[in-house]
Amino acid sequence: MEFSAKQIAFLLGGEVQGNEDVKVNKLAKIQEGTTGAICFLANSKYEPHIYETKASIVIVSKSFMPSKPIEPTLVKVEDPYTGFSTLLEEYHKIISFVKSGIEGAHFLGEKSSYGENLYLGAFAYVGKNCKLGKNVKIYPHVYVGDNCVIGDNTILYSGVKIYSDTVIGHHCTIHSGTVIGSDGFGFAPQKDGSYKTIPQVGNVVIGNHVDIGANTVIDCATMGSTIIHDGVKLDNLIQIAHNAEIGKNTVIAAQTGISGSTKIGESCMIGGQVGIIGHLHIANKTNIGAQSGISKNITREGTALLGSPAFDYTSNLKSYAVFRKLPELQKKIEELEEKILHLQSL
Repeated sequence: MEFSAKQIAFLLGGEVQGNEDVKVNKLAKIQEGTTGAICFLANSKYEPHIYETKASIVIVSKSFMPSKPIEPTLVKVEDPYTGFSTLLEEYHKIISFVKSGIEGAHFLGEKSSYGENLYLGAFAYVGKNCKLGKNVKIYPHVYVGDNCVIGDNTILYSGVKIYSDTVIGHHCTIHSGTVIGSDGFGFAPQKDGSYKTIPQVGNVVIGNHVDIGANTVIDCATMGSTIIHDGVKLDNLIQIAHNAEIGKNTVIAAQTGISGSTKIGESCMIGGQVGIIGHLHIANKTNIGAQSGISKNITREGTALLGSPAFDYTSNLKSYAVFRKLPELQKKIEELEEKILHLQSL
């Protein structure tokens, strides 16, 4: 698909400097731009490339003033990085939702319904009594169990597994290998040392505009629901246990594990390889650094934590600075001890 500089400026709320009819059909880095490509310049250290690039259009700041002649048409916006991100988002929508129709060798259970522009890939399975919204895209080899609800404009990529009774909102993206609704880790110890399985009869409820990376697992609740609220962004390889709750607009990086019945607040930022034990409450806007271990409630909003066990981020850095000097400090203490013993012997 081709877009003109005039169309792009309209989309981004910018203005054109140069040929407004020039068209582009691909995205590129400014140093790799070729004819028909659109690039952006947001960092001044890349400015030399704008005088050499062969790209047809470059998105720049409204304050940008070239120091010598340039070939590309400029689209001037308030923030080039945000503008290019918006363009990427629109491009992603186009390529993601281009598929439609129902391919052969699929299964659609009785009493299941779907809206217009459904894409149901080959070897996809949709169980009984499911409700699929408009423009839903279900790629090949996806499994959707009975009684599931999937909202408008949601994409399930190949290999996603959705257990029965799951509810997924609109404008969600779930990447390959993710499993939603698998059993929570519930086992009761017995007197003979064995473990009795506790049936997990709840479900998973996912809000709107949620993105879930590849190979992430969200367990169903023992009773009730495991809840992922609107706007949550989950990286690859995350484990969210039964009855956990993730607040609106929280982002979580890869390899983090959240134990059962823990409630994460809104707008939190959780780094990679973080471990959070069960039955905790984490306040809104909490920031947790990578590889931290959380073992107690976080009650104050806006807290920043680091370490295992985690404590205040700034204090942790100060402590680490001392920790690195421990060998030197030990040597000094030993030298002082020798001096004291020497003085005592006089």
